[in-house]
Amino acid sequence: MSELPTLPVTFRPGRTRVILLTAGVAIFLVISGVAMLLDLGPGERASFFVTGALIFWALAQLARVRVVADDSGVTVVNIASKRRLAWAEILQVNLRPGDPWVFLNLSDGTSLPALGIQPGLAKQRAIADARALRALVEDRSAAPAGEDQG
Repeated sequence: MSELPTLPVTFRPGRTRVILLTAGVAIFLVISGVAMLLDLGPGERASFFVTGALIFWALAQLARVRVVADDSGVTVVNIASKRRLAWAEILQVNLRPGDPWVFLNLSDGTSLPALGIQPGLAKQRAIADARALRALVEDRSAAPAGEDQG
């Protein structure tokens, strides 16, 4: 087995995050600039600013996805949700060819998408991150309860 990452570790799609936040700032600035250049009333100008801010907010929500592993478990932050899992709840970490992101098979019989590891723009990085998370799950699940796992 390869060396386990040091905890805590955060997995997130770095390039995608940079692109989304950069696009959000650029769109906000362009829309705000247009509002300043046009001969508009205060209400109309404000609507341009609000529209730009809403677009930035939506892109920031897409950019916030991550998977954080620490000593006590994993926190999965997706676009509109955040879920905390104990190590024992995660049975399997899956990233199959063609999957848009990692899926976690859970002890309650459900599967949780973990958008923080996605092969979109950095396939090799996503594969390495999925392997690292899988190794952590296997390591943490194999340790007897109450034993120091650090």
